Amino acid sequence: MLYAVIGFFALWGLPVYAMMGAVALIAFYSAEIDISAVTVEMYRLASAPTLISIPIFTFAGYLMAESKSPMRLLRLASSILGWLPGGVAIMGIVLCAFFTAFTGASGVTIIAMGGLLMPILLKEGYSEKFALGLITTCGSLGLLFPPSLPIILYGIIAKTDIDKIFLAGLLPGLLLIIVLAVYSAFKGKKASRQPFSLNELWDSLKGARWELPLPILVLGGIYGGLTTTTEAATLSALYVLFIECFMYRDLKFFKDVPRIASESLTLVGAIILILCAAMGLTSFLVDNEIPMKILASMKALISDRLVFLLVLNIFLLVVGCLMDIFSAIIVVVPLILPMAAEFGVDPVHLAIVFLTNLEIGYITPPVGINLFISSFRFQKPVTELYSASFPFLLLLLGALLVITYIPWLALFLASS
Repeated sequence: MLYAVIGFFALWGLPVYAMMGAVALIAFYSAEIDISAVTVEMYRLASAPTLISIPIFTFAGYLMAESKSPMRLLRLASSILGWLPGGVAIMGIVLCAFFTAFTGASGVTIIAMGGLLMPILLKEGYSEKFALGLITTCGSLGLLFPPSLPIILYGIIAKTDIDKIFLAGLLPGLLLIIVLAVYSAFKGKKASRQPFSLNELWDSLKGARWELPLPILVLGGIYGGLTTTTEAATLSALYVLFIECFMYRDLKFFKDVPRIASESLTLVGAIILILCAAMGLTSFLVDNEIPMKILASMKALISDRLVFLLVLNIFLLVVGCLMDIFSAIIVVVPLILPMAAEFGVDPVHLAIVFLTNLEIGYITPPVGINLFISSFRFQKPVTELYSASFPFLLLLLGALLVITYIPWLALFLASS
């Protein structure tokens, strides 16, 4: 009866964290286990040293999105790629991937970059349908690149080396970009191109000179062994705060920074609330060997590793379009880890397959969240977004099959 009551309130908008927390408390109480087990799990999670990098990286990403940084980077990308067939679209793909890597798939990329990219794409001769599909798709592109928040969270939940997942995501992430870039070049054959100009390149480089060291600061620090992930997050946030407030002066320190901090931490607070509540529920499921029971049922139906990966992809695509990526990581990862291990799937490869599926799930009908964010941002019916993003969805699904069935793509850099 209590579960039915929770289900009723969930249909009426009960927050996800409250629903998960309530289910966990009831489950432990019904099993005659002290319900303090839930708070113990919350404390264990809160004490994870890597967790603090999530709000810091989010803050840095929001600072950049609120400043004129998107315009400067857009000009730079245009000066480098604008002369190529589909160059304007390709620069949009690269730039959106960069911003999503810092902000996570939170819709910030579509909101911040959509207003800049849409008029440029239309001006260069692209159809409105193509522009809508590209921006909607790129709203979650970049989740496989450092310092992606979902990668950090996945590493914490799965107890997998975060630095290895960062490395593993580079080649699959580039594959997704290349696939979309080739399609954009094909669609942009008749679009106008921007002639290459050394003067424009030099001017745009000077304009973005303070943003350019940021990837080196983050990646060089982590992979050079100079900083931990948390230290790299802190350095990047301080650097972005300094350049945006005191070098470019796009933001006012006492007026804009508190507001941006509040907005970014609201997102992070929601993630951590869900995370804490879900960990209690996950603990109950693991203690009662629910994953092993599911595994036993699957093994009765599936005995082949390749078939398991196919079924896993279908399942994760459904999860990705129904749940936000942070909730999905928290709830689903502990369930699939023992199954994947039983079928011999490398844990780092599993991380990339998981995150790629959820990245694609953001544009998967009927309820992929990017579809609704774009519908709101551009004032278009969501059914129009279904049609606009469908070719991009097919392309990404093709790339997903390559990533799934060629593990080398994910494991080459991570194992070197």
